[in-house]
Amino acid sequence: MLELQNIHWSLPGGEEIVRGVDLRIEPGRLTVITGPNGGGKTSLAKLIAGLENPTEGRILMDGEDITGLDITERARRGIAYAFQQPVRFKGLTVRNLLDLAAGQQLEEHQACALLGKVGLCAKEYLDRPVDASLSGGESKRIEIATVLARTNARVLVFDEPEAGIDLWSFNSLIEAFQELKRERSGALLVISHQERILEIADRIAVVAEGRVRVSGPGVQILPTLLHEEKSALCPLGMDRKEV
Repeated sequence: MLELQNIHWSLPGGEEIVRGVDLRIEPGRLTVITGPNGGGKTSLAKLIAGLENPTEGRILMDGEDITGLDITERARRGIAYAFQQPVRFKGLTVRNLLDLAAGQQLEEHQACALLGKVGLCAKEYLDRPVDASLSGGESKRIEIATVLARTNARVLVFDEPEAGIDLWSFNSLIEAFQELKRERSGALLVISHQERILEIADRIAVVAEGRVRVSGPGVQILPTLLHEEKSALCPLGMDRKEV
């Protein structure tokens, strides 16, 4: 289990972005963090991955304090992270990248299956370079495939995986998340506004102004969010509570 305890994080200039977040990401479950833009969701994802260090608080993974570990050390412990804006790698092919993520040379059918899960035709992409020749949507899908390739990952973090993905590929992505829930024991964390992703969440946490406003089982939180959205009320102005 991944646990965030009283996490604070500020920009170098002093502006506080994350303000005392307590959150548990449990194994075998899909947790979705949602909320308004600028509320601190991506900052939380970066803090979990080790791209940023909290100014206060602790991050525990199965009881171990990993607060001071960098992104490489956290990856070795099983945290996999898909960026909101994928990184491009000059000189590497898609096949190379999948092999690196998996920690072994994949059989062609294995690599093809991973790309198929994110809606890409493997024969067209396996030997393509991971560079500026790829569109933003293609890069996003390839990066998600690299996260799926990490079969030993204990915590998988996806930051707005739907961004830049067409409807057909998005349907494949939903199926991939459902498969991860069924077949892996690790924790799955997704940052998303997408209703279809929220619908398959075991737990939902609403983050706004750097705080968790409400969290609990998805079947209880989602209807409240949808009702208040339809009523043209802000679903994020409620006091924090745990359902």
